[in-house]
Amino acid sequence: MSSLVKSYNYPLDLVLLVDDDDTTNYLNERLLREMQVAKTVLALKNGQEALEYLNKAKQPGNEGEYKIPDLIFLDIKMPVMDGFAFLDKYHQVAQEEVDPIIILMLTSSASFYDLERLKSYSKVKKHFSKALTKYDVDEIMREFFKKKK
Repeated sequence: MSSLVKSYNYPLDLVLLVDDDDTTNYLNERLLREMQVAKTVLALKNGQEALEYLNKAKQPGNEGEYKIPDLIFLDIKMPVMDGFAFLDKYHQVAQEEVDPIIILMLTSSASFYDLERLKSYSKVKKHFSKALTKYDVDEIMREFFKKKK
């Protein structure tokens, strides 16, 4: 483990990758595992699957099987439910509760319009281009998961 890794709250319990691109999910999952970022990395294909997972994770009695993620990487353009539709639904539910989940957009096609639209979602902390790099992961961990002293 590198010296950088030791300065963070490693590993996180769960990172969700919400993206319909199998290749991107594979590359990101491999990098996150290699860097020992999380005990579990789970890839879901669209926003609907992510909402269903989060709903199950928040139900009492499901703690063993479904964990609340520490971090969600969310694609914008997906079938069934895209990233913006997910964020709209998520914000409706999360408004009523204090929610520690960090949401980062991970996209290959962020237009100026999309980037401007992302600013209206308070839970979205940043956006990154696909696929993640070691530099991106180090930056994310330093910014959002630094050990408390």
